[in-house]
Amino acid sequence: MRSFLKPAAGLVCLVALACAGCSSGGNDSSGAATSEPSQTSSSPAQSTSSSTSYAPYVSATTASDTDSTGSPTTYNLAFVISDGSDCTPKWNDTSAIDDSAVKSRISALTESGASVRVSFGGASGTELAETCDSASALAAAYGAALDAAGSTQADFDIEGDALTDSASVALRSEAIALLQKERTDLEVSFTLPVMPSGLDADSLALLESANDNSVAVSTINIMTMNYGSSYDGDMGDYAITSAKAAHTQLADVFGLSSANAWHGLALTSMIGVNDIDNETFTLSDAAQVRTFAEEQGVAWVSLWSTFRDQQCAGDSANDDAATDCSGVEQSAGAFAGALAG
Repeated sequence: MRSFLKPAAGLVCLVALACAGCSSGGNDSSGAATSEPSQTSSSPAQSTSSSTSYAPYVSATTASDTDSTGSPTTYNLAFVISDGSDCTPKWNDTSAIDDSAVKSRISALTESGASVRVSFGGASGTELAETCDSASALAAAYGAALDAAGSTQADFDIEGDALTDSASVALRSEAIALLQKERTDLEVSFTLPVMPSGLDADSLALLESANDNSVAVSTINIMTMNYGSSYDGDMGDYAITSAKAAHTQLADVFGLSSANAWHGLALTSMIGVNDIDNETFTLSDAAQVRTFAEEQGVAWVSLWSTFRDQQCAGDSANDDAATDCSGVEQSAGAFAGALAG
């Protein structure tokens, strides 16, 4: 997804897609639960309810009037990355992790009882695993960001060069495993690009790396967007086709039942005009995706982003549609309403 930076192992108890070896547990704020018969591989968590949560992406530094539309259960805070030179985490390479304005922002977001999930990575900047020189240092950097946000939920949005860098993928998996040993309540999700054919080989390799390091994965969040010039059809249909393909892959990678694979899946759409020509995700598409997600018991749905959930000023949908508006005719917050159900 776009960053706000640019305009326009032994037998262990794993809270995972099918919670390995756990005899009891509870629900997280996104609807994922922590109980399921024993397995030995890490996998996204089972939900005890078919309810699909709404968890939009928001800026960690700047408020939007549409942030709370749809009554989110969780906010995905975008993004924590490296400061560009070393293993120091920053919000969008602009604000310190403990910035007082960010803390106030998070406090305001959580006043309603919603939680916050710290999203590491994104499409721009440098993910921390590409700059930290050891798993322990990387785990400390991730932990510092989570502590500053007061969060027990970490999302790793891995795309572009970071996804193809096998060394950083391995280091990240090792660091997350270390962090989960220290923080037994830490819930981990991965946000990955997808095509109508499903996750690509690099994304599957990342999941295998997580498995190899016994990372307990709660959710795989697929980015149903930016399919490429060869796709020019209905974005709602593409999102559903992509979800079905990824669902089959998750069942295979993590050894899950069909139902549990759906419970371990999340869907994020780029609302309105996308980065690729001929790709426009409409309000009708949003309603279609919401209905499908509820029918399948998908863990949560999201949008990129609350900043964009408004009509562009005037008649132009050009550069401003990248970060400031959707590029389609709509009322403010209409996509949130459609995706929240």
